[in-house]
Parts: sequence; C-alpha cells; structure tokens
Amino acid sequence: MEIRLLTPEDAEAYWEMRLEALKNHPEAFATSYEEALERENPIEQTANRLKVDGDFTFGAFQENSLIGSVTLVQDKITKMKHRAHIFAMYVKPEHRHSGAGNALVKAAINHAKQIPDLLKLNLTVVSSNEKAKALYSSLGFTTYGKEEKALRVNETYYDEELMVLFLK
Repeated sequence: MEIRLLTPEDAEAYWEMRLEALKNHPEAFATSYEEALERENPIEQTANRLKVDGDFTFGAFQENSLIGSVTLVQDKITKMKHRAHIFAMYVKPEHRHSGAGNALVKAAINHAKQIPDLLKLNLTVVSSNEKAKALYSSLGFTTYGKEEKALRVNETYYDEELMVLFLK
C-alpha cells in the first residue's frame, strides 16, 4: 500500500470514491450525495481543491487504485492558524481492516507536525461509529465534547463527538 498526497491528476478517482462514500454512508459526511451530484464541473472543482495552499488530501493506493483518503485543512485566519481539521476520512469497504485508515490518519498527523504553527488537530465523528472512534483514540485523539443532533439524514438525527489531538 502506498500513501501519498493527491494531485489534480487524481481528481477523477477521488471524485468517484467521494460519491461512493456519500451514497453509502450519508450519516458520516455533512455533504449529501444529492448535493454533490448537483455540482457543475465536479472533477475540475476537485482538481482545483487539490491545489489549495494549506489543504492536504492524502490517498491510500493499492496497485495504483485509490482505496481511501483523508483531508487535513489548516485554519486560514491568523488567530486560528494553530488549528487544523481532519475531514472526509473514507476507506472503501473491501479494504477496511487493511491498515489503510490507520496509515492515512498517521500521514495526516505526521504532515501536521511539520507545519510550524500547528498546535492541534480537530475532527468530528458520528457518535455511533465505534470503529472510527477506536482508530482515532488509538492515534491519540481524545473526545472533548458532543454535539447532539449534529446531522440529519432524512428524519434520523446523528450526534457527533468532537475529538482533538495536541501536537505539542
């Protein structure tokens, strides 16, 4: 397995996997599958997003095929540049339990440690996603809060846990 930063050349593969994630796990992401489908030029938008300064999307590859990804975004506002957020974590179902998720989050953490201003990483995870919470906890994240009814999918509400990892 190879872990590397995604480039604009990976935009199509990333977009296809992102749609899969949104369709199969609507409770895990703020964006809905339907909203994603409404985007104009989504691959071009994705390619442009993969070039944004301070945003880093890592991909896990198995035999040159994208099997998972995670995004690290540093806050841009001066008073908040000491914070970054982990978003959009996803590993294709057939590659779960392969170590891809662990490797992706470690890559994001290690990259964050190289950014001088960063003090901490934040993320949110659906409270009922025990496997994801266990992964994040095993890498040093701790829960510091809970947002009740953070997401609504159809008429079902999902709570999210707020987690943090201090880098220094």
